[in-house]
Amino acid sequence: MAEYRMQALLEIRERAKEAAEQAFAEALRAVAAAKQKQKELEDDLARRKAERKARVDAYLKEILAKGTGAGGLVQMSRFEQRLKDEEAALGLEIEAQKERVRQAEQEAEQKRSEMAEAARELKAIEKHKEAWAKQVKAERDKREELVQEEIGSALHLARQRKD
Repeated sequence: MAEYRMQALLEIRERAKEAAEQAFAEALRAVAAAKQKQKELEDDLARRKAERKARVDAYLKEILAKGTGAGGLVQMSRFEQRLKDEEAALGLEIEAQKERVRQAEQEAEQKRSEMAEAARELKAIEKHKEAWAKQVKAERDKREELVQEEIGSALHLARQRKD
């Protein structure tokens, strides 16, 4: 069979498709990692809120047990405010992480599109190769048929001459 003249292009498209698949898989891993980080931050925030409530309650019980006055309540208020500020900072970090997740998802979608485009391009060249192979086979069959016909004609003429 004749050599396919676009074989190099076919190989390039195959490599491009494989590279696009790898990039998409990497993007999916990045999305999963970003979502995992977001979940960890959200879990940490929920844990901190629960701890703050427990610590403030314990501190309030301690103050009431000692019988300290307004100074103890002011200290407790400052302590609670510091914990709330830490939670607010963590909340901002969670929002930033949510944005990173959105960006990672957009990147993954872009990689999915690139992978689909690479697959379409590869499919197009594969269809071209199939059509080419079919045409080459048809031409070869036609040549073989002509050769067989010539052989048949020659045999027929040889028989007629003998008779």
